Amino acid sequence: MQEKFNYQQGFGNHFSTEALAGALPEGQNSPQKPAYGLYTEQLSGTSFTTPRETNQRSWLYRIQPSVTQGGFQPLKHKRLCQSFNEGPANPTQCRWDPLPYPKKPTDFVQGLVTFAGHGNCRLHTGAAIHLYAINASMEDSFFYNADGEFLIVPQEGELLLRTEFGLLSVAPGEIAVIPRGVKYQVHLYQDQARGYICENFGANFRLPELGPIGANGLANPRDFQVPVAFYEEIDSECKLLTKFQGALWQTTTPHSPLNVVAWHGNYTPYKYNLTHFNTINTVSWDHPDPSIFTVLSAPSNTPGVANVDFVIFPERWMVAEHTFRPPYYHRNIMSEFMGLIKGNYDAKSSGFVPGGASLHNCMTPHGPDKASYIEASEVELTPTYYKDTLAFMFESYFSWTPTTFAKDSKQLQKDYLQCWQGLPRQFEHNR
Repeated sequence: MQEKFNYQQGFGNHFSTEALAGALPEGQNSPQKPAYGLYTEQLSGTSFTTPRETNQRSWLYRIQPSVTQGGFQPLKHKRLCQSFNEGPANPTQCRWDPLPYPKKPTDFVQGLVTFAGHGNCRLHTGAAIHLYAINASMEDSFFYNADGEFLIVPQEGELLLRTEFGLLSVAPGEIAVIPRGVKYQVHLYQDQARGYICENFGANFRLPELGPIGANGLANPRDFQVPVAFYEEIDSECKLLTKFQGALWQTTTPHSPLNVVAWHGNYTPYKYNLTHFNTINTVSWDHPDPSIFTVLSAPSNTPGVANVDFVIFPERWMVAEHTFRPPYYHRNIMSEFMGLIKGNYDAKSSGFVPGGASLHNCMTPHGPDKASYIEASEVELTPTYYKDTLAFMFESYFSWTPTTFAKDSKQLQKDYLQCWQGLPRQFEHNR
């Protein structure tokens, strides 16, 4: 099949798509003999008895069923970690420089590096944060994650995600979500690529509730894109990798896993262009809570509390009067892992660079560095457009525990705490 990039619009819809006319059955999901001699296979992303409004599943009509694969064997991966008990979570503020690119050919799965996490994939609670720096495409291997969904945030280099649902092209400034269990392959458009991943073990990502904002704003459902059916008919041995119960496994399959000719359902990969985010902000004074910048949210078992939120700080107007405009100094119940896609972040004058990351755990104080504080305290408050900037947070109610790799990494900035030292004492009791 010739690769093509047509997309269906919407978030949470029930989609229908076929690469060959008549491949989708009419009036039922599993006919006795599907068209073209296809096999019927259902992929369920939630339990069968999950309430209708959150139940997710898709019906796939494929050339060969997935059960024709072989038995799995363990596969070592030195930097992929799923145990977050390597020591106590440290309350000290942390910041890292970008990952260097590998010198040897390294594809998407090989290039995954776990930086932090919490919870337990075996109990479907919590999340993990991975970074990737790669310089090769997955030419002869495919991958699926049985532990959680992958929210992929490219920072440098465009990716081609060849999934069993169809094709997704995702570039810096966009995100893609690959649900648990979906098979795919990652190709490069250029020599190398780098970015961030949030692996969500809990309830699937969804759009946040808007509350007093009303019916519109933030990420609009119509701006999300879902692939159309695409298949390849390859009858030769392919390598299939999976992440299962925190470990990596491999097997072979006598055909390409991307052999789905048609599908329908609401459990599917999707992408979103972050420039379509309708930013909400104050038009009077003070600095609103960062929850107004939430793109996607994965809830916990406690209403109003997120297992993990994906929050962005995009290009936007700042017009607040009589206000310290950058984020004020704060301590909060949420734990924040932050990354930078491009430009500068308004609370850090230096040291936080595209491809880098920072971690501020629950109740650990953080906020603007000394230079940013002084500048924001003295600047004339005219309407200002923050241009050429895009930062994000993986924010969670649970503390992020850095892995041994992250704690011992050469990219860890040993002098990060110095950015707050020397803040002037300004108190005058008789002023």
